[in-house]
Amino acid sequence: MSLGLVTSLAQPGGNVTGVSILSTELTAKRLELLHALVPSATRIAAFINPGEPAGDVTLRELQVASGAIGLQIRILRASTDREIDAAFASFIHDRPDALFVAGSSLFLSRRVQLCLLAAFHHLPAIFSLRDLTEAGGLMSYGASLRDAYRQVGVYAGRILSGAKPADLPVVQSSKFDLVINNQTARMLGLTVPPQLLARADEVIE
Repeated sequence: MSLGLVTSLAQPGGNVTGVSILSTELTAKRLELLHALVPSATRIAAFINPGEPAGDVTLRELQVASGAIGLQIRILRASTDREIDAAFASFIHDRPDALFVAGSSLFLSRRVQLCLLAAFHHLPAIFSLRDLTEAGGLMSYGASLRDAYRQVGVYAGRILSGAKPADLPVVQSSKFDLVINNQTARMLGLTVPPQLLARADEVIE
């Protein structure tokens, strides 16, 4: 709703409805999880794609969340492959302790590039979707896309049967996955706290 696509979740209005995966709303939780995994990290680099409307919302959420935990956030804006490479190259001169990668269709499509660069720079990183953890990222926390796609299919069926999108409330994701890649953690020399492993929905060994 913060992006202005619908009037309200309960009454979308217009011709748009669907499933909200609450990506920006989980910003603070992701930052807390990264801090729990790497409590010694105080300087966090955060990748945001300024080409997507959610970028500004994520930025505001990061500023509030980082202040509450006492972390220093360095915002890195990247909307192309070249800008991703340039942002990582800047770490040679100003190295952060960890990396926060915001939700973005670009970052999802460039997940291998991001994970390889994070590994090369020996940076613990948290991502928004399990796809990035499966590609070698350290940790991800976000809505289950499988569950979201199932709901989209249900709505598509209802609309094809005559329902109007304006009458279908926007569904918010209720299933979230915390995925930890223990292989990557060992490569980075990290020991994942037992309490964090216990909370994980999946641990990649």
